[in-house]
Amino acid sequence: MSVRADIDDTAARLRSRLVRALVRGGTLADPRWRDAFLTVPRHAFLPRYFLQRAGRWAAVERGDPDWLNPIYADRVLVTQLDGDGTHWERARAGGPVPGAPTCSSSMPTIMAVMLEALQVGDDDRVLEIGTGTGYNAALLCVRLGDRRISTVDVDRTLAEPARRRLNEAGYHPTCVIMDGANGYPDGAPYDRVLCTCAVPTIPLPWLEQTKPGGIVVTTLSRPIGAGLVRITAGDGPNGQGQVLADDGRFMPLRAPDTQTVAWPAADAVGSTRSARLSAGVISPTSPFEFFAGLGAPGVHAVGAAHNAVLMAHPDGSWARHESATVTQGGPRRLWDEVEAAYQQWVALGEPRRARFGITVTPDVQELWLDRPDSPNRWPLAG
Repeated sequence: MSVRADIDDTAARLRSRLVRALVRGGTLADPRWRDAFLTVPRHAFLPRYFLQRAGRWAAVERGDPDWLNPIYADRVLVTQLDGDGTHWERARAGGPVPGAPTCSSSMPTIMAVMLEALQVGDDDRVLEIGTGTGYNAALLCVRLGDRRISTVDVDRTLAEPARRRLNEAGYHPTCVIMDGANGYPDGAPYDRVLCTCAVPTIPLPWLEQTKPGGIVVTTLSRPIGAGLVRITAGDGPNGQGQVLADDGRFMPLRAPDTQTVAWPAADAVGSTRSARLSAGVISPTSPFEFFAGLGAPGVHAVGAAHNAVLMAHPDGSWARHESATVTQGGPRRLWDEVEAAYQQWVALGEPRRARFGITVTPDVQELWLDRPDSPNRWPLAG
């Protein structure tokens, strides 16, 4: 057996195991999407990727030991750092490098969740925002056919290899290099728009290019409490929908401006008091986290050493939570805002993310609780 045939045989067995796990977990309910995941060779779109090791990124490529196993595990695989292709060569030549992920192949679980959330019909035409590796576009091609799929990416260094790998694998969607925030008007109107990046607000061209009654699925880019949303398009740039129960976190459509947030130093001087909440209430596994992002708009949070949590806002406000003590500084008291939001959340019945909806118009983009005319409303980008 040739090396390539051996790789393909091993990949087919690993792919079948992955799909069985997704079916058992309830993620893949539609047999047509199951068949798509069984058909598309994910490894064809991931000839190389980065794995995190001790806080840095090691470069892995075809032919390396254990190259295939991570590809067919239910995990994110980072394919670009800092928007700079030279990181790859440096990591191969000199070992793991630092950097911030700017492109990845998403977890198969969340890809399956989003594809099922599209609720596609057999004749639907789909626009994908964020070609990335091309793997998700291939899944769409298997389900709907090449001629019904358009995919766009702003990064030529990603889009051109993705197009080549799609073609080599036998898939020929319309691939375009352009700003995904503008959609792809030449192919409109669409029945479905799927964005595999995260956005702070919904770009109006997506709704304008979607047929009334069509669906837009994307992820919100929020400093705390990301949200996967499904929006039904109205006439023109209008839509209304729901935050989905499944969490979803993706690379942003635009690289975040990390320079606007100054994290507090370990010895930063501020006011200190006992914290009434544990730092865990703003972790991604907390049912409160989504609401925390509404109650503390624009606030960023990261884990730090020794179970500490750091919070910061572009206005210079900051907080450090450690060992049931919180220290705060700047014009706002960020942890006070989180605690106030928690009290409101409890008073509202501790709503999970699926109780929230979204309204998008040219003038207003907002989230609401339970119903569109709810008195409890929050601007989408705080």
